Amino acid sequence: MSTALKDLIRNPTVAELELVARFAALKADPRRERLFEAFALTGLPGRRLEGWRWTDFKAAVTSLDAAKAAPVRDPLAREAVATLRFAPSGHVAPAALPPGLRLLEKDDVQAMSGAEDAPLGALAAALAGGKSPATLLVDVSAGAPVHLHMVFEGPGAINAARIVFLLRPGAELHVSESHLGGAALSAALVEFTLNKGARLNRTVYQIGGPSEAQAVTAIIEQDAGAETVQTTLAFGAKVARLETRLVHRETGSKATLNAAYLAGAGLQADITTHVRHGAQACITRQVTKGAVLDGGRGVFQGKFHVPRTSGQLTDASMQHNALLLEEGAEVFAKPELEILADDVQCAHGNTSGALDAAQLFYLRQRGIPLVQARALLTEAFIAEALEGAGELEAVLRAEAQSWLTHAA
Repeated sequence: MSTALKDLIRNPTVAELELVARFAALKADPRRERLFEAFALTGLPGRRLEGWRWTDFKAAVTSLDAAKAAPVRDPLAREAVATLRFAPSGHVAPAALPPGLRLLEKDDVQAMSGAEDAPLGALAAALAGGKSPATLLVDVSAGAPVHLHMVFEGPGAINAARIVFLLRPGAELHVSESHLGGAALSAALVEFTLNKGARLNRTVYQIGGPSEAQAVTAIIEQDAGAETVQTTLAFGAKVARLETRLVHRETGSKATLNAAYLAGAGLQADITTHVRHGAQACITRQVTKGAVLDGGRGVFQGKFHVPRTSGQLTDASMQHNALLLEEGAEVFAKPELEILADDVQCAHGNTSGALDAAQLFYLRQRGIPLVQARALLTEAFIAEALEGAGELEAVLRAEAQSWLTHAA
C-alpha cells in the first residue's frame, strides 16, 4: 500500500492502524486499493460525519481485540435450505445447490458502486478474502431459498465478507441472513442486481453483544419491473448499523423496505436506508418500528432522492415509529425527502412515545402481569414491520417476543 493511501486516515486510532496493517497483508490489487481508499477517506465513521453522528464507530471501536463468543443459535437456520456459512476459517458452501443457483468463487476483487457513500461496505469489500475468495457470486436463474449464516469467532481483528447475487430476468430469490457478530468489528457487504422482472425477498436478523461493532451494508440495483421485499429485525450491539442503498434503475421497479429494532441497555441499533428513484413510475414503501429500553439507543435514517427528470411519477412513502419503553431510552430519527421532480407522490412521517397507559391498565385488569402486558403491546406495535418475511415472520415475532419478555 502506498504511503499516500495510508496517510489518508487523519490521526488514525489504534483500531484504524490495525485495519491498515490488515489491508497491507493482503494480495495487492488496484481495485482492492480503490476500495480501501474509499474507506480511508473517512476512516471509521463517527459523529463528525452527518450520517454517522448517532452511530460512532470511531469512538466505539478502540481496538480490535477479540469479542466474546457469538451466539451459537441461528433462529433462521432451516433444513433443506442452501446455507452459506461464513467464519474466520473461510466460507463453507453446501455440497450441492438447488437448481437455478450457481456459486462462483472469485479471487480477484470486484468493483463496488457507490463505495465512497458506504465506507464500511467499502471496508468489507477491501478486506474480504484471505482464507476465502474475495467475492462470492451467486448466479440466480430460477426460484430457490438461500440462507447466509455469518458468525465470526476467534481471536484478533475484523472479519469481513462479501457476497454478490445476480438475479436473471424473471428469477425469484428468497434469501435470509443471520448476522451474529462474534468479532470486535465485523463488516458484511451483500449486493443484489435484479434484472428485468426479477423478485427478491430478503429477511435479515442481527444480534450482537455490548463489546461488538457490526456493519451490514446492502446495495440493491433494480431493472424494469423488478421488485424487492426486505424485512429486518435488529437487536443491536455496542454499535450496529444495517444500511441499505437501493437504486431504481428502470421504469416500474418496486421496493418494500421494512424493519424493526429492539435495543436494550448498552446496545444500539441503526437502520439507515437511501433510495434513489432513478427512473420514472417507480414505487417505494418503507415502515420502520422500534422499541428501546433504558440505556439503549435506536437510530433511523431514511432518505428518498428523486431526480428532476428521471424521477417523475414516483410513488414513495416512509414511516418511522418508536416506543421509549423506559426513562433513559434514546431514539434519534432523520427521515428525508430530496425531491427535484414535480409530478410525484412522496410522504414521510415520524413519531415517538410511550406505551398507552389505558391499554396497559386494560390488560392488567384482566389478570395479565405487567411484563407480559408490555411485551404483548410492544409486539403488536412492531408486527406491521415484520409482515413481509413470509414463512419467517413467525420466527421473527417469536424472537421479538422472547426479547421483550426477558428484557422487561
